[in-house]
Amino acid sequence: MRNLLLTIKYDGSNYHGWQVQNNALTVQEVLQNAVEKVFLKRLDVVGCSRTDAGVHANMYCVSFKTEMNISNDGVVLALNSHLPKDIAVTECKEVSLDFHPRYDCVTKEYIYKIYNGKIRDPFYADYAFHYKYPIDAEYLDKEAKSFIGTYDYCGFCSAKSDVEDTVRTVKSFDVWRDGDMVYFKVEADGFLYNMVRIMVGTLLFSAQGKIKQGEIKNIILSKDRKRAGKTAPPQGLYLNKINYQQVQNGGYTA
Repeated sequence: MRNLLLTIKYDGSNYHGWQVQNNALTVQEVLQNAVEKVFLKRLDVVGCSRTDAGVHANMYCVSFKTEMNISNDGVVLALNSHLPKDIAVTECKEVSLDFHPRYDCVTKEYIYKIYNGKIRDPFYADYAFHYKYPIDAEYLDKEAKSFIGTYDYCGFCSAKSDVEDTVRTVKSFDVWRDGDMVYFKVEADGFLYNMVRIMVGTLLFSAQGKIKQGEIKNIILSKDRKRAGKTAPPQGLYLNKINYQQVQNGGYTA
C-alpha cells in the first residue's frame, strides 16, 4: 500500500469550493473522478482544507492510498490528462501511511488580492476584489500586525461554523501595493471559516476610518463579530502555501 501526496493548484471560479456536495460541482469531485479513471477504482481523496465557492488555490495538498505501482511522475501526467484546464496536479510524493494532509499541516498561508483601480477591470472579475476607494497599503500593513499572536478569533468567524476551538496563532500578516493591486498575505497554524475574508474586511473598515487606528486588537479581544468588518468577497482569496513537518524518512517537507 502506498500513500500518495499530491500538490495541486486550481481556479475556483467554476466550483462550489473543495468539498463534495450533492447538488453542486466541487474540486474534490472532479479530482476524484480523475483519480478513478487512472487507478480504476473510487479512492478516498483527502484534502488539506475546505475552501469556499469561488476561492482559488496556488497550492493545495491531497492524499490517497493505492496499491497500484505507478511512478510519481506518471501519476502527475496521467491525472492531468483527465483534469479540466482549471485544475492541475503539479507534484506527487510518496509519504508515510499515517500521513494526513490536514492534521499534519503546521501552517497555512493565504493571499487576498484587491484591484484598487477606479474603474473595474473585467480580466480581474473572478480573480480579485474590485475596491475603488483609496487604500493606504503602508497604513494597513501596520494595522495588520495587530492580528499576529495567539488569540480566540471567534469574532472573526462566520456564524455557519460549528468549530468549538476558535483559538488560532497568526504567524505573520503583511499588506503591500504593486501598482493598482493590493495584496494581503497571512500565515497561521489554522483558520476559522471565513476568517481571512473577515480580517481583510476589517482592514478595509480601518482604511475607511470606520475602525480607529490601533483598535483591531480590542476587536479581537472582544470576540464580537459585530465589531469586525464585513466579509470580503471570495474571488480575491487564494490558498497560497501549505507547510508540513517532515513526513517521510527521506526528509520530504511540502
